[in-house]
Order: sequence, then structure tokens, then C-alpha cells
Amino acid sequence: MKNNWILLTFLSLIIFSCGKAEREEIDFDKWGDYWFQGQAEISSFELIQNRYGEERSGEAVLIFVTEDFSRKRHVKLDEPDKAGSDKVSILKMNQTRDFVTGIYPYHMMLSAFTPTKEKSNGLKFTASSQEWCGQTFTQMNLNSGDKYSGKLFSYFEKEGDESFSVSGIMEDDLWNLIRINPNQVPLGSVNILPSLLYQRLSHREFVAEEAFIRIQDLSDNRKQLELSYSSGKRVLTINFEKEFPYQILAWEEIHVRPDGNKEITSAKRKGLKIVDYWKRNRVEDEFLRKELNLNY
Repeated sequence: MKNNWILLTFLSLIIFSCGKAEREEIDFDKWGDYWFQGQAEISSFELIQNRYGEERSGEAVLIFVTEDFSRKRHVKLDEPDKAGSDKVSILKMNQTRDFVTGIYPYHMMLSAFTPTKEKSNGLKFTASSQEWCGQTFTQMNLNSGDKYSGKLFSYFEKEGDESFSVSGIMEDDLWNLIRINPNQVPLGSVNILPSLLYQRLSHREFVAEEAFIRIQDLSDNRKQLELSYSSGKRVLTINFEKEFPYQILAWEEIHVRPDGNKEITSAKRKGLKIVDYWKRNRVEDEFLRKELNLNY
């Protein structure tokens, strides 16, 4: 019994000492000079959001920032220096979309949390939508490998409050993988869960689908990620800078309706700023919004 206990203890120490696999072919010294400077990258976009069969002018914002995250609880750590092995560095993307349908507005937000150095799928994804009919909230948490557990809280009767699970990669993870390094994007055939914002607007079930990913050159300094679903109902393209830090320049989403008509949503960058926005909350800081060409 004593020998078994010693063996188990020894094996536990070996497993604990083995670090997580790291992402390869990335210059993390150069990467850290940009991302670990205690500021966020904020970019604003002119948004054309297709909703109810019509194009709506609006505004989108992408916020990228690194944080210390709890790998167990999937929340930002208040005291990372005391967290020990529970601490994991992540790149967070917040994407907001604001647009108006007739008399009432939509306010949508997507968040994605992806480990920076550790080779792992995104740990957590959330999406919320507020409009005058009501609000919804979706959260996905990585259990292990590519297995996610999810919860949906909705005011729609057919959806209600729902728990579900799904296996595959998350479309919403692709944005962060581009920013970490495009070589981290899985190419070719994939099993992928469509964007949480797309699912919110389409009310589709949370089911992973077959799709194909490729990255191609657009020009000497631009590349494009193209995600095409095998169903033929959805195509996402993301245009980004060819060189580090691979900033997002534009994106387009094509949804094919049952009658064959296409609904196109697009966004084009209009402003960018590197700033510690969480400290800029005074009236005198509102000039920064003008520098970003923000209207909403």
C-alpha cells in the first residue's frame, strides 16, 4: 500500500510538472512587445448589417487585449500573482455591433478568450443581444480537447433556458488565432460551430458543421481568411494585414436564404487606437471617441 502511494505521488508530480504544449513558430518576444504593454487595441468599423432582409447601417468595434485568466473558473483573475498554475495568459476579443431596425435598435456583443502561448482551443465564448423585444445571453465553456458545454438564456418560448454540448472548433476563435499568428488557424476541412452572433440572428441550433478554411493573399500587404460551410448557406471572409500584428481590416458574411437570395453583412475599418481604455472613463476622455470615429 505504501509503495502504491509513493508511485501515485511520483506520477502526479510528473504530470503536474509537464507544462501545456506551446504554440510553435511564433516570436513571442516580438509578440509580447505589442500585446503585453498594458494597453488594448481598439478598431472601429463601418457596419452594414443585414437584418430582416434589408441592409442596416451601423457600427462595429473590435477590442483586443491580453489578460490573466483562470483556467478553472474561466474568469479574469483579480490577483494573478497568487493564482499559481491556475493562471493562463489569454487574448480576449470583444466585438460589438450597433444598428437600428425600423424604430428600435440592436446592441450585440461577442467575447472570445483564447490562450496566447498554450496550444489550446478557445476557453470561453459569450454572446449577448439586446433589442426592444428582449435580451438573450449565450455562454460556451471548453471542457477538454474540443468539447464545449453551453447555456442559452432567451426570452423566446421555443428556446427558453437551454443547456447543450457540442464538439468541434469555434468560428469565433478564428479572430484571435489570426491575431496570435495566422499559422495557428486550422486549414482545410474542419468541424466548426458557426458564430454565436450568427446563431443569435438566425436562431439556429448549436450544432457543429462541416466547413473548409483557406488563407490566401489579396495583395502585397493583405491576406484573407475564407471560411465556407459545406451546406453552402454561409461564407465568412476576414481581411487582415500580412505582417505582425495582423490587424483586422474588414470582414464579410454571406448568408444564403432558402430561396437562394444572399444576405450580406460587411464591415470596413475606419479608425484604430492603442489605449488603456479602462482608465479613460472621465468626461474629458470623450475626445478619444472622436479619434476613433465612433458614432454610437
